[in-house]
Amino acid sequence: MSLVTTEWLEKNINEIKLLECSWHMPSISRDPYEEFLKDHIKGSIYFDLEKYSDLETDLPHMLPSKHRWENIVSGLGIKNNDLIIIYDNSDVLSACRCWYNFIYFGHDPKLVKILNGGFKKWKRENRKTTSELLKVSKSNYRAIETKYLVKNKQEIILNTDKEKFKVIDARSKDRFEGKVAEPRANLKSGSIRNSICLPFKEVINEDNTFKTAEEISSIFLKIIDIKSDKVVFSCGSGITACVLALAYSIVNNKYLPVIYDGSWAEYGKI
Repeated sequence: MSLVTTEWLEKNINEIKLLECSWHMPSISRDPYEEFLKDHIKGSIYFDLEKYSDLETDLPHMLPSKHRWENIVSGLGIKNNDLIIIYDNSDVLSACRCWYNFIYFGHDPKLVKILNGGFKKWKRENRKTTSELLKVSKSNYRAIETKYLVKNKQEIILNTDKEKFKVIDARSKDRFEGKVAEPRANLKSGSIRNSICLPFKEVINEDNTFKTAEEISSIFLKIIDIKSDKVVFSCGSGITACVLALAYSIVNNKYLPVIYDGSWAEYGKI
């Protein structure tokens, strides 16, 4: 299971490495780092999703190089055998993207988990928070790229005819069907041919916790065989695709997350 409860985290908080990876949609006027500085779970380190992506492309949140990832994670003081718990304070469950990044770069999937319900649930339960920043000692992290866990645009285009894998889009139905404009400039409306729409919010509850395995199974069974590993997730910029990937891993424990990294930010360019 890729999730831990708030109760579990509170009991084991001194035995793990804790990351906050909050990110908000471009239309939301919130600064996640400023919010982190004011209030966060004690012992957590901020993971800057924008800063820790590939900065040499105009596409958002693309995976950095292996060498840069090693420098980033070493700077966070994380070691290869650390149990990492990730949370966020975002309505798009951005912590799931950080979860995917660690798995892509070879961290043992059993050692990367998401705090179910995130910071909102932690705060609602009146658990301790702080503005104190943790002092981090640099580590010597080493990564191994699991390259089959990412799809590029050419692979997606070829698959529209051959359909060797199913592409599931985590955006809203209105965006998927082209009924509304995309939140980013210079993108057409619509979706990848032969892809399937499953809005990510369908697998989470109103309190930002994931639905039960039984509920998630029922949702996925309507569109795919949940024993399949031929599933690729997409969205607007590679964030909420990872929410669906994590949900799918809950009901298919042999599945490792496969993401179209460019997502509609790349595919939908005008």
